[in-house]
Amino acid sequence: MQAYKLRGKIDATGNLVALEPVDMPPGYVEIIVWPVADTVTMASESKSAVLETPQTKFKTKVKVFQALFENTQPVPPDFDADEARWEALKEKYNL
Repeated sequence: MQAYKLRGKIDATGNLVALEPVDMPPGYVEIIVWPVADTVTMASESKSAVLETPQTKFKTKVKVFQALFENTQPVPPDFDADEARWEALKEKYNL
């Protein structure tokens, strides 16, 4: 099976628009879509500018965790868990 990576956009009406031509035979295709990282950060910044009060993303019955979930920030898209673990170990053991 041949795979193609294309650039595209979602227009105002919600339609997927491919920005580059594809040399494929006609027929049905399976489409997997994920937003570009720059677009994700810009969209989250514009939402944070519009919404001044933080919204609770997680609801829990445990009152202690409610404040924790309200005060947390989302993980940045370029976060590397392995690198964070290594930095914590270096700091802990003075490596």
